[in-house]
Amino acid sequence: MKPLLTISRWIDGLNTVVGRAVTWLVLVVAVVSAGNAVMRKLFSLGSNAWLELQWYLFGAIFLLAAGYTFLRNEHVRVDVLSQKLSERTQIGIEIFGVLLFLLPAACLVFWLSIPFFWESWVTHELSSNTDGLIRWPAKLLIPVGFALLILAGLSHLIKCAGFLRGVCPNPMKVSSGKSDEEALVEDILAQRQADIEAGQGR
Repeated sequence: MKPLLTISRWIDGLNTVVGRAVTWLVLVVAVVSAGNAVMRKLFSLGSNAWLELQWYLFGAIFLLAAGYTFLRNEHVRVDVLSQKLSERTQIGIEIFGVLLFLLPAACLVFWLSIPFFWESWVTHELSSNTDGLIRWPAKLLIPVGFALLILAGLSHLIKCAGFLRGVCPNPMKVSSGKSDEEALVEDILAQRQADIEAGQGR
């Protein structure tokens, strides 16, 4: 069981790194969207490339963060009935759901998205819009995002099995701690304080 739990920790670490990096894309999207709107309204300047960049970034946020969201138990759940059951029964239902619903659906989308991306890559597909971007990066997000979700599902199964064997805590009750937004604000404030202190030391 220990080697499997080690693999689970590696997977969780990967999804955590990706998820936290993707958090910053929210700020990038806001800046790009605001800049694009200002240029169009005030200066009548704009490009379809900037609009498509917004779409690509939105896609990256939702697809690449799916595994991280699952890891933190922040996806949509309907626990009205299961809350009344024992923890072991809840874990059994969780295993059933992951094996019969999450993994088959995620694997199917992953498999079907590979040729979808590959054709775009081979043909150097471009957007049909004037000044549009190349399409393959957006299509690559699909298999990558679902691969991360599949890994998160496998990691979750390992932790569920570990809980049933009494070697790890209930994975459905892992505290998520601070929200990503709170962590991002703290990072920005800490960096600003460091900049101020560095400026005063000169």
